[in-house]
Amino acid sequence: MNLAHIHLLINHFPTIGTIIALGLFLVALVSKSSDLRLASLVLFFLISLITLPTYMSGNAAEEMLRGRTGVSFAAIEAHRNAAQLAVVFMELTGVISWFGLWKFRRQSSFGRGTLPAVLLLSIVTLGVVGYAANLGGGIRHPEIEDSDAKKIPGAKKVLVVPEQRVVVKELEVGGISDFVTDHKWMWPAFQTLHLMGLSLIMGVVLLIDMRMLGVAKNVSFRAVHRLLPWGVLGFSVNALTGMLFFAARSAQYTTNAVFQWKMALVILAGINALYFTMLDDAWTLKAGGDASLAAKAMASLALCLWVAILFCGRMLPFLGGAF
Repeated sequence: MNLAHIHLLINHFPTIGTIIALGLFLVALVSKSSDLRLASLVLFFLISLITLPTYMSGNAAEEMLRGRTGVSFAAIEAHRNAAQLAVVFMELTGVISWFGLWKFRRQSSFGRGTLPAVLLLSIVTLGVVGYAANLGGGIRHPEIEDSDAKKIPGAKKVLVVPEQRVVVKELEVGGISDFVTDHKWMWPAFQTLHLMGLSLIMGVVLLIDMRMLGVAKNVSFRAVHRLLPWGVLGFSVNALTGMLFFAARSAQYTTNAVFQWKMALVILAGINALYFTMLDDAWTLKAGGDASLAAKAMASLALCLWVAILFCGRMLPFLGGAF
């Protein structure tokens, strides 16, 4: 199994998942059920996490199609550019959904504009993701394309794709990728933002998890809980800048096993964040209190995950031989 197989395995999750989450969210709004609203927001957040490996494994699938005949690289480029836009809207939807979860945990309210923002973003996201998915389906499924072949009643439609002479070379990267590669100042600027986002993440993770492990017991979890949005802000900045790095130089990432491990760890860390966002086990920790064994275990896991993510990111140029 390679990344192309993984892409074929998970590429329907963003589209179908968004349809399910949006449907559940609409039912929740009509029924005014807080439980259904929470469930739909969690689903939006989880879909935003799985969208990252879906997009990145798609670039690996693209690499495997290079030099093959009968493949439309114009269709591939259109799909890639649509997917880049879809990832941006999906991550925005996930971040706003998480903010609604955080707000409800603190104040038993989603906030004035949170739910309308999620509704609007999810509708736009569904349209963009559906468009990208439709373009992707046309790349490897020629049977859905129009054909000038003579139609025979009762016979299956057969489309013969003529062979194309394909020059094996570095594919041109369009859209967002061109913007990164054509401006020399973009890479160092995004690298700076990436490090700032990482600093926010690690700072918040250390404060929250060390409190769970018994450091600074005179501080309640409610006090450190308000720092979580700063950590999510750092995560969002890193997800956006990381996507831009990846779009500009995808080959050096998709062929690097360390990067693949890093993305798997990022998804686990995102799921771990839901524990400290929603569950009562951590939230009930008062000043001077000692966290439960489960909370300490989740805090230890979070620390290990983010240290591993930091290590993998820093070692990308040195391990894997792709840089």
